[in-house]
Amino acid sequence: MKLTFWGAARTVTGSLHLVELADGRRILLDCGLFQGRRSIARKINTEFPVEPASVDAVVLSHAHIDHSGLLPRFWAQGFRGPIYATHATRDLCELMLRDSGFIQEKDADYYNRKFKKRREPTVEPLYTEHDAEQVMHQFVGLAYDHPFRVIEGVEGIFRDAGHILGSATVMLEVAEGRGLRLGFTGDVGNPGRPILRDPAPMDPVDWLISESTYGGRTHEPIVDARLRLAEVIKRTAARGGKVVVPAFAVGRTQELVHALDQLWNEGKLPPIPVFVDSPLAVNVTGVYRSHPECYDRDLMDYILKDPNPFGFERLEYVREAQRSKELNGMHVPMVIISASGMAEAGRILHHLRNNVEDPKATVLIVGFMAEHTLGRKLVDRLPEVNIFGRPHRLKAEVVIMNAFSAHADDPGLLDFIGKLDRGRLKSVFLVHGEPEPQAALTAGLNRAGFADVRSPARGTVVELV
Repeated sequence: MKLTFWGAARTVTGSLHLVELADGRRILLDCGLFQGRRSIARKINTEFPVEPASVDAVVLSHAHIDHSGLLPRFWAQGFRGPIYATHATRDLCELMLRDSGFIQEKDADYYNRKFKKRREPTVEPLYTEHDAEQVMHQFVGLAYDHPFRVIEGVEGIFRDAGHILGSATVMLEVAEGRGLRLGFTGDVGNPGRPILRDPAPMDPVDWLISESTYGGRTHEPIVDARLRLAEVIKRTAARGGKVVVPAFAVGRTQELVHALDQLWNEGKLPPIPVFVDSPLAVNVTGVYRSHPECYDRDLMDYILKDPNPFGFERLEYVREAQRSKELNGMHVPMVIISASGMAEAGRILHHLRNNVEDPKATVLIVGFMAEHTLGRKLVDRLPEVNIFGRPHRLKAEVVIMNAFSAHADDPGLLDFIGKLDRGRLKSVFLVHGEPEPQAALTAGLNRAGFADVRSPARGTVVELV
C-alpha cells in the first residue's frame, strides 16, 4: 500500500491524500481546495496528481472547503465513484459546494471583465454551481461508529472528531497483507467547546495522518474567552465603534452566536444590534438545528431553558445584499459576523474596507489565518492592507481570540494522539500545519515516546508495509 501527500503538506489548506493499493485501486482522503496566493492556488487546484476517473472512492472527513472544495472539479474531470461522509457532512456540503461554485463563477466573471482591456487570457471558473449540484449524487451519507465498505477489501469507520458538525476521524483497514490500518484525524476538535461533543478516541492504527494546526500553542479556556468577548464588545461600543468578525460560515459562526446568546441571557451584553451577514451561514445554521444527534449534553440541557440557542432579541440574520450594504451606512455600535473566515472573499471584505481605518472599530479574529491571506495580515497587524486592490491603513483595534478555534491546541493534540496504541503505531505524519507548529508538535510527540514523526512535503510518497 502506498500513501502520497498531495495537499495540506506543510501548509494548512487543500487537504488531499492519496492511498493506492497494490492492485492499483485508489482512494482519496479528502479533496480540498487550496487557498492562498491566487497564482499558486490556481496551479495547485487545476493540476490533479492522478486522473480523477482513476480514483475508486473518496472518504471525506468534513465539509470545510479546504477539505471538500475540489470535489465539484473532480466530478467535472471524470470522477464517478462514491464519496463517503457523515450525514451532517453531506447536508453541509450540499450548501457549501453550491455556494463555492457560485463564487468560482462570479470570481472568473469579475477577473475577465477587469482584465479584458489588457487582453489577458480568459479565466475559466474552477467549477460551476452545476458541477457542485452534480457531485452531490456521488455522496453516501453514513453514521458514526458503523463500519462501511469503501471498496472491495477496504473497510472504513467514522468516529466523531468534534471539529464542526459532522466532522469525523477516519480509520481504513485494508485486507491485503495482514489487515493494515491507516488513521486520518481530519481536523481534531478543541475539547470542552459548546455545541458539539468532544473528539472520540480513534481505533488502534499502524500509521496516523494527523493535523498539526496549533502545534506549540495553547488556547485560552472557552469560559474566559466568552467573558473576554463581552468585554471587547462593551469596550468597542463605548467608543462608538463596530466589532467586525471574519468567521467561517460553518462552525465558527454558530459557536459565536451561541456564546452571544448565552451572554445576552446573562445580561452581559450592551443593547446593540448583532448581525450575521452571510446567506450561507444562515442556511448552515438551519442544518445545525436539524442535527441534534451531534450536540453535546450541555447544549441539550441549555435547549430546555432556551429552545433557540442560535438566536436572541438583538440578533438579525442577513440574507439580502441590500441589507448588507445598509450596515456600512449605519454609524452606530454593532457586531457584524461575516464570511469568509480568512477574509479572502465575500461580504466580510466590504465590512473590513469600511472599518479598518476607523480607530473606534475592532477587528476580532477568532480562528487560524493561513499565510498570505488578508486575515493573516490583520493578525500580523501590518500597518497597511490591500482590500479590493486598494491600500487601507490599519487603524482599528485588532483582537485575537483563539479559544473559539475549532482545532485542538498542542496539549489537545498530544492528548488525542497519546491515547493511541503505541505498541502498534509505527509512524505519525503531520499535515495541515505550517513548519513551525509542526516542529513544536513533533518535539512534543518525541518527548511522549513517538519516535517516528514526519512532516511530508507535497508529493512525498510513503510505502506502508
